[in-house]
Amino acid sequence: MTREAYHKSLKDVQDEVLKMADMVGKALKDSMEALKQRDLEVSKRIIENDVLINRIRFDIEDKCLLLIATQQPMAVDLRMLAAVINIITDLERIGDHAEGIAKINISIGTEPMVKPLVDIPRMAEKGISMLDRCMKAFVNRDIEAARAICNEDDEVDALYDQTYRELLLVMIENPRTIQGATYLIWAAHNLERTADRVTNIAERIVFMVTGKMEEMNVSKY
Repeated sequence: MTREAYHKSLKDVQDEVLKMADMVGKALKDSMEALKQRDLEVSKRIIENDVLINRIRFDIEDKCLLLIATQQPMAVDLRMLAAVINIITDLERIGDHAEGIAKINISIGTEPMVKPLVDIPRMAEKGISMLDRCMKAFVNRDIEAARAICNEDDEVDALYDQTYRELLLVMIENPRTIQGATYLIWAAHNLERTADRVTNIAERIVFMVTGKMEEMNVSKY
């Protein structure tokens, strides 16, 4: 492979990561909108499309491993390929979280919500914003932006804690809401984990640029 072809292959890998991130972000956004609108058909499509996200993840991983094996990249290129393998794993997991919310919506079915959706959509909006800005940091190799995004995980955690407490009170006040409230706690948990996955991606961006592994926004508990 010529150097020109090699660098094109690296660029192609980056472009495919961005394409995968766009698909995952859309799945997350659509899953929340479907939950808000009680749209079961959209939820079913999200579940069906998760297979495609998984396939793209494995295709990108295969390309990265092939480049590592055949081109023996050095330094920054090797770090980029190693980081990408981890980034696409977290992107695939975020897709799973979107699928999880879609399955929750289907499980709720036509039953009324036990509580109006307030903080759960805020969690989704925050997570989607974090993911979008994280991928921009990936393209720009912007480690300061990546570190800042990690710090925002605390905001999502706080929303999750508030949601959990409120739903727990709903269950205590009316035991008949236990199943419906549990579904919403699961939805919130998927979003809390989404923010954690974005933090993982941001850490890999820092590694890709600096060569140093850093655990950022370490749990305070």
